[in-house]
Amino acid sequence: MSDTVPEAGVPAESASADPDLPGESVNEPEDDPAAPAPLNVPRTPTGNADVDDRLERLSDADHLATDGHVEVYEDVHGGLRDALSALDARPGPPAPVHRPGPTGR
Repeated sequence: MSDTVPEAGVPAESASADPDLPGESVNEPEDDPAAPAPLNVPRTPTGNADVDDRLERLSDADHLATDGHVEVYEDVHGGLRDALSALDARPGPPAPVHRPGPTGR
């Protein structure tokens, strides 16, 4: 094991772990205050599997940098729109038949 000394003017935390790899940092990802952090927003199941799957997909954004959120949000939005369209396409109960009343009055 060799002792490495940080270069002058470079904080020890950002000194290279291997002198042959000058760009490698010894900081752990957890130590980065700008790293993505889960929002831990609770998601209550709706009972509709398609909607619940889309809402669960939102948790994928917790592990992405901000610029990766758009893809997740667009995917969720499209999936929710499809789920709503599917609800509109399902046949419901038959519409009531309007029968004219007596015309003799």
